[in-house]
Amino acid sequence: MQPFELPEFYLPWPARLNPHLESARKNTKAWSCEMGMLAPESDEGSHFTWSEKEFDSHDYALLCAYTHPDAPSRELDLVTDWYVWVFYFDDHFLEHYKRTGDLAGAREYLSGLRAFMPAQPTNTAPRATNPVEWGLADLWARTASGMSADWLARFAESTQNLLEDCVWELTNITQDRVPNPIDYVEMRRKVGGAPWSADLVEVANGVEIPPAVAAARPMRVLKDTFADGVHLRNDIFSYQRETEEEGEVNNGVLVMERFFDSTPQQAADLTNDLLTSRLQQFEDTALTEVPPLCDENGLDPVARASVLTYIKGLQDWQAGGHEWHLRSSRYMNDGAVTKPASVLGGPTGLGTSASTLLLSRATPGLRHRSQRHAHAPMQPVGHLPLPELYMPFPIRVSPHLDAARRYAVGWAREMGMFDSVPGVEQGGVWDQRRFIGFDFAHCAAMIHADASPDQLNLSSDWLAWGTYGDDYFPLVFGATRNLAGAKLCNDRLSAFMPLDAGAVPEPTNPIERGLADLWRRTAGPMTMSARQQFRTAVEDMTSSWLWELANQAQHRIPDPVDYIEMRRKTFGSDMTMSLSRLAQSDVVPAEIYRTTVIRELESAAQDYACFTNDLFSYQKEIEFEGEIHNIVLVVENFLAVDRLKARDIVADLMAARMRQFEHIIADELPVLFDQYALTEPARRGLTRHADELKEWMSGILEWHRRCVRYTEAELQRNRTPNVGHRSAADGDRQAVRRLLSGPSGLGTSAARIASSRGTGHSAPGPW
Repeated sequence: MQPFELPEFYLPWPARLNPHLESARKNTKAWSCEMGMLAPESDEGSHFTWSEKEFDSHDYALLCAYTHPDAPSRELDLVTDWYVWVFYFDDHFLEHYKRTGDLAGAREYLSGLRAFMPAQPTNTAPRATNPVEWGLADLWARTASGMSADWLARFAESTQNLLEDCVWELTNITQDRVPNPIDYVEMRRKVGGAPWSADLVEVANGVEIPPAVAAARPMRVLKDTFADGVHLRNDIFSYQRETEEEGEVNNGVLVMERFFDSTPQQAADLTNDLLTSRLQQFEDTALTEVPPLCDENGLDPVARASVLTYIKGLQDWQAGGHEWHLRSSRYMNDGAVTKPASVLGGPTGLGTSASTLLLSRATPGLRHRSQRHAHAPMQPVGHLPLPELYMPFPIRVSPHLDAARRYAVGWAREMGMFDSVPGVEQGGVWDQRRFIGFDFAHCAAMIHADASPDQLNLSSDWLAWGTYGDDYFPLVFGATRNLAGAKLCNDRLSAFMPLDAGAVPEPTNPIERGLADLWRRTAGPMTMSARQQFRTAVEDMTSSWLWELANQAQHRIPDPVDYIEMRRKTFGSDMTMSLSRLAQSDVVPAEIYRTTVIRELESAAQDYACFTNDLFSYQKEIEFEGEIHNIVLVVENFLAVDRLKARDIVADLMAARMRQFEHIIADELPVLFDQYALTEPARRGLTRHADELKEWMSGILEWHRRCVRYTEAELQRNRTPNVGHRSAADGDRQAVRRLLSGPSGLGTSAARIASSRGTGHSAPGPW
């Protein structure tokens, strides 16, 4: 019996079948035999092999004919062989390493496969000794001849991630540890292979993404949402086989089942909801972010056509992949083909079947899309009582705190942060009283407790500057929906961070003035590579403010995964962590910070800190600012639960990320030390980095508990006219926000859903 009924899937694109299917079946079967992957059942052999019956029932050629319906015969054969190889690798790895728990052997085996993927031609190719290596060597040679070096580098990275991060899956299995939802979605992209599949879409369609845009956010999001859609769908169909036959713990349905303590049916439905959300994020990105990206980079018609062909290829893959899952013997699919789909009305009668089909295929998407746009802003929500938050690390405070507090006020005044600015004519973004209450020096004194006086001042000023910018953008540009002005303002900021540490333009506002001063004080002692790394971190944070404004203009509550990943940028996490890393740059090799272990360590800490801010700022953002960028609201909206249930889920996510952080330090860092044979100074440097992350999280939590920025009294003071030293602009801001929120009262719900409104902002970090 199946453990659950397959849910109603969101299918926005029709599946089509490549006419070269039979040719691909014949050619890939011959190739599989030649590579030693396929053998008669009576032939045991010295390597793991598929039986002919098993190979035929899986029908990988059908998968590729569905996922690449427009590929010419030669390209379809090549891509089909790649898929046969990757599925064989998966089964081979299961047989030799997952079932045996041979972690050390797996690491050695996977590391050796790198040599079969040279980015440049080489005369020193290693000798292949098994079907995985024979197949990889053959496929790489056939593919490299037709693709650019830029594409080969991207594809090699995707293939290497697919292979080497299988150790993550194996480690979870040997420890019987089901990952938390955030860790699972991010790691599944790599081990599941869909980014690798996305690269092969270019091969199948005879195009390449222009290098100028390949690394930009829109293209990255397209690839990530494509990958998440492919993997979450596969997890639903493969749940029974993986949990009942293979002892697998790395499955999205199981992850949801364990985290939410739910039934398999509830977990499958929730996984399908996330799948729908990711596909809609794909659509939103393709329609609203890709065209401006092409314009900004001046792509010619041929390059634009390549991008559009690539996007269409990803859509074809989603549709075809679903169709193949319905037919392959590899998966649980009973009842899926014949299950009736619900229809939201629509025409009936003779000749209307096509329109009915389109409505039925899109029904889950209609529900989710309307839900994401239906939030009414500025609703009274009251104070959000907070649960006990898991924090195992102590707090330390710099002895230079008092001096840093005195310095911070003078610096902010000198930068013009208390002055009137265009767009906020009757007052500044802040006044001195509010700034003192924010107490950024206190936060800096806890997250950098060992800093010298000058270093502490610098850290405090960066926190102030980041928060000022995050408050400035929605006030100056959000109220008027001036996204073009916001982009121009953001584009100018890079000029105040010259890599040669040379002259900068004349600053025109407090953001530019503050950045110019901070860059001079920070970048001077840096190496060129360190400057580049740090500038990128700052640019990521400031550009994320534009992402928030765009969502706000469309009144679109973010997709949960996109929100979490962008929240790390709006919070300024990479920027503050980059400052921390610089102290270890001389002893820790740069590539170590790019390893999965360190990236997972840092992202776990980032999520804990970001969610801390969202819990404390919930009333401020939802009730007083009309904000939609808050993890509590995102969970409320996605799961259709009240704020208290959403709060508890967020607290559980924080605890899960903290326990993952502890697990990495206890179990994975020591393995990393040995795997890379790190020197003793490098080991101490990484250990110190981990300790700094502990203080970063505990300091941020304590700062939120002590800071007046999120208290109801402070929020009411800034809303109520003529109270204390409130600037005249504060009352005007609230009036503008409410005016732009649209009509209210009986009969206005449709207008609220249809309009774009709300000008709030989320507090990025630094918060």
